[in-house]
Amino acid sequence: MSAGLDQAHVRHAFGRAADSYEEHAVLQAEVGTRLRERLDGEDLAPRRVLDVGCGPGAGAAALHARFPDAQIVALDLAVPMLRAAARHAGSPPAFVRVAGDAQALPIADASVDLVHSSLCLQWCEDPGLALAEFRRVLRPGGLLLFSTFGPDTLKELRAAFAAVDGTPHVSRFVDMHDIGDALLVGGFRDPVLERDDFVLTYTDARTLMRELRAIGATNADTQRTRTLTGKAHLARVIEAYERFRRDGVLPATYEVVYAQARAPEPGQPRRERGADVATFPIERLRGSRR
Repeated sequence: MSAGLDQAHVRHAFGRAADSYEEHAVLQAEVGTRLRERLDGEDLAPRRVLDVGCGPGAGAAALHARFPDAQIVALDLAVPMLRAAARHAGSPPAFVRVAGDAQALPIADASVDLVHSSLCLQWCEDPGLALAEFRRVLRPGGLLLFSTFGPDTLKELRAAFAAVDGTPHVSRFVDMHDIGDALLVGGFRDPVLERDDFVLTYTDARTLMRELRAIGATNADTQRTRTLTGKAHLARVIEAYERFRRDGVLPATYEVVYAQARAPEPGQPRRERGADVATFPIERLRGSRR
């Protein structure tokens, strides 16, 4: 389930975007709100909540408002994001800020009741390893709740670059089928997967590209070209994007996958990849929809 991403690049890009992120991350804020709405039907009184990929801390603050008696731990790979989160933490701080990698959480085994992660998993080099870490830190029966981008995300921008050259310029994202399989392989119980499609519109492609840079969502593919894109090359990409223009605007599609599952009881083994439990069609997952 590896996404082939350069983690040093991810850390640097999001660290550089810490001060501009919230101004431009309108979609990310909406997805976070919709993700946490899935807690409305859950009977939860968590003692510890872990927010993985907390960014500048708005999600952690919302979790504190929902669960005021819980310890909220806000974790991010980029230290500048954690510094930016201080304004949401307040004084005394509503949550603890911790620097760490989702694929190697600095958290004790079976010490968390709720793992929350909004639009972080797609930036992991190996999302399957992150899911294994989520299972490790969750208490038996604990809840995992996350959102991530699916492969249709930025499909117009990807197609525009592909029309000009064969080098990846837009990061690849994991399919919902693979996410469901990975949850089952990891031993999670009762997985529920849902999908939303968002289409944002822009007057021109340069505005979209500037916005992506402002939130740190730059190309982290390990096979990307490491040199700067020349003006002539970029002009051809912008021209190629124009074929998607409708009603005077350019669309940018985002496929968002929401997932929740329960941590298994003690002693339940992880399933081997290729076992029947990890390969049945995604439609058989309760609550899933395409």
